[in-house]
Amino acid sequence: MMTTYVNDEYTLLDSGNTEKLEQVGPYRLVRPAPQAIWPSRSPQSDWEQVDAVYVRDNSGGGKWQWRNKVKRDFDILYNHLSFRIKMTNFGHLGLFPEQAENWDWLREQIRARMARTNGANLHVLNLFAYTGGSTLAASQGGAHVVHVDAAKGVVDWARKNAEKSGLADRPIRWLVDDALKFVKREVRRGNRYHGIIFDPPSFGRGPKGEVFKIENDIVPLLDACRQLLAKDALFLLYSCHTPGFTPLTLENQLGELVHSRAGSFDSGEMVVRDAHGRPLPSGAYARWLAKEEQAKAD
Repeated sequence: MMTTYVNDEYTLLDSGNTEKLEQVGPYRLVRPAPQAIWPSRSPQSDWEQVDAVYVRDNSGGGKWQWRNKVKRDFDILYNHLSFRIKMTNFGHLGLFPEQAENWDWLREQIRARMARTNGANLHVLNLFAYTGGSTLAASQGGAHVVHVDAAKGVVDWARKNAEKSGLADRPIRWLVDDALKFVKREVRRGNRYHGIIFDPPSFGRGPKGEVFKIENDIVPLLDACRQLLAKDALFLLYSCHTPGFTPLTLENQLGELVHSRAGSFDSGEMVVRDAHGRPLPSGAYARWLAKEEQAKAD
């Protein structure tokens, strides 16, 4: 589930032994990949000649081990977007290449709907939006986007990604808020969306300390989102990295959200293919597309 573009500055070079070897801009990194329970294929020297390794500890945290002088913040191009990479203390970079096919799908569906409606405004809500890859892809497609995340720092990070991607003047609202509280307020306000994107964490905290546990809180959130869908809603996109939340789990949850609406589902594993062509599983996704849009797309 990954398309390579000429100007991409991210490559998964290899995977194996519960690790992944990545080229990220000018740097070669090794990070954990618990799903990679197979032997690596690249020569051992490729794994040793790296700039940094992120090592987990017994507490569930971890730290970077620096092999060369590295600039911890830098920019790369990926999937027609510019991303600020930050080598964070918890091992994330702010880039999720397994989402590339979802970003392509968002652009395609939004552009197709706008072409059929002569450019009528299309409103998209992105919850748990983090560094904004889906927000930027939807904006490139032509949508008006509301970007919601509980952490001000990552909302600022996403806004910078938009600026660097040439989308600073696009209609994007950047909001620091708790997802469920925001959705309930939008319902009371009478606002509606043609598309909703979810990428919930396993555990998170809202800006006022609200606790989100996916096993307890995702169903009430999805139920509340049912009231936010416009009559002519176009799509839902739901992705997740929590163990046990399989593609069928996500699809069944979306089915409850749109059970009375005509449309089609597709779901599967998100993967990134390494330079040897081997897919590294990296979460699950489910998508719903309104029946009219599916018929015309076919």
